[in-house]
Amino acid sequence: MRTWLLPENIEDILPPTAQGIERVRARLLELFRVHGYELVIPPMLEYLESLLTGTGHDLDLRTFKLVDQLSGRMMGVRADITPQVARIDAHFLNRRGVTRLCYAGSVLHTRPRGLNATREPLQIGAEIYGHGGIESDLEVHRLLAGALAVCGVTDARLDIGHVAVFRALCRHGRVAVELEAELYEGLAAKDLPVLRTVTKRLPPATRKALLALPELYGDASVLDRARRALPDYPEIRMALRDLRTLARNMDLPVSVDLADLRGYHYHSGVVFAAYAPAVPGALALGGRYDEVGRAFGRARPATGFSMDLRSLAGLLPDGSGRGRIRAPNSSDPALAAVVRRLRSAGEVVIVDLPGHASARDELACDREIVKRRGRWAVRRIAHV
Repeated sequence: MRTWLLPENIEDILPPTAQGIERVRARLLELFRVHGYELVIPPMLEYLESLLTGTGHDLDLRTFKLVDQLSGRMMGVRADITPQVARIDAHFLNRRGVTRLCYAGSVLHTRPRGLNATREPLQIGAEIYGHGGIESDLEVHRLLAGALAVCGVTDARLDIGHVAVFRALCRHGRVAVELEAELYEGLAAKDLPVLRTVTKRLPPATRKALLALPELYGDASVLDRARRALPDYPEIRMALRDLRTLARNMDLPVSVDLADLRGYHYHSGVVFAAYAPAVPGALALGGRYDEVGRAFGRARPATGFSMDLRSLAGLLPDGSGRGRIRAPNSSDPALAAVVRRLRSAGEVVIVDLPGHASARDELACDREIVKRRGRWAVRRIAHV
C-alpha cells in the first residue's frame, strides 16, 4: 500500500489553488466585517449531543464519530459549522438584541455530497440571530449577492422556497410522521408517480395541494399560481407573502421552488440556494432556522448562508499579478533594503539559495534583482 495515498474524496490543496482560496476567504471575511458580522472560530470537535442538537437526521449521517480518550464520551467532527455558531450565540454571547456572526473553516463529511465532491469542504458563512422578520432574510440575501460579486460571479441566480408550505399541508392534513418522511423523499426527487401512490389515503384537498407542489416552480409568477392552487391556511399565506417580498427586492434574478425542502428537518422558514452557469451544484445554501436556538435552551430566530471556498476560488480572476522576483543570496545591507521595500509594496521576492541554479525555473520568477553600477535594481528575466 502506498503510504502517501489519501482517503477517497480527500485531497491536498496545492499552492496555486490554496492562494486563490485564501484570497477569496480574505475578501469575503472583509465584506462580512464591514457589514457588522463578527468572526468566530468554533472547534473541529465537540461532544456529539452538542454538535447534533437540533440539526436533524441528515447531519447525523454525515458526521464522523469517535470516542474521546479523556472522558470516554462520544465526539463528532463537525459536518457543518452553522449549528456551532448557533450554540455560541445562545450560550456564550448571550446577547438580547440582534447578533451578526461569520465564520470560515474546514468541515468533514462521511460521504461526499456529489459524484466528484470533496468530503472536506472549506465552509464560510454569515448568520443573523435575534430577528425573526423578513428584513433579516432580505439582509442575508443581499449580503449573499455581494459575496458572489466579490468572488467575480456576475451571472448568479437565486432559487427560493419555504418549508412552512409543506409543514402546513402535513399539519392540517394530519399526515403521520412516517408518511411525512415518504412525502419528503418524493418531493425532493419531484417523483410524481411516488407522490400519487403515497397520497392516496389523504384528504382530497391535502392530496391535491401536495401533488401541485412539484409543478410550482419558475419565476415570481409561481406565487400567484400557488395562491390559487394551495389551501388558504395562515401559514401558507404568510410564506407566500415573504417569498413575494424577497423576489421583489433581491439584487439577483430569483426563481421560486415550493417543492425545495433542502434541510427540511433543520430549517423553519425561507430556504434558498445560489447557482451560476459555470459551476455544477449550488454556490451557496441557506435559510431560516429558528428552531436550533430553542434546542440549545434559548429560543433565538436565525437566518444565514454558507458557501464552499473550494468552489469559489476557481471563479476569481487570476491574482498572480506581476509574478515573482528572484533575489541573489547576499548579505549586502543595500540589497536587504531593496527586498524589504519590494515586499512592503506587495511584491513576492524569493532569495535564490546557493546550489540550486539548475532548478531556478521552478521558482516561477519573471524578474530578478541585479547590481548595476553599484546599485541594486529589478530587471525582467530574458527567457520569461
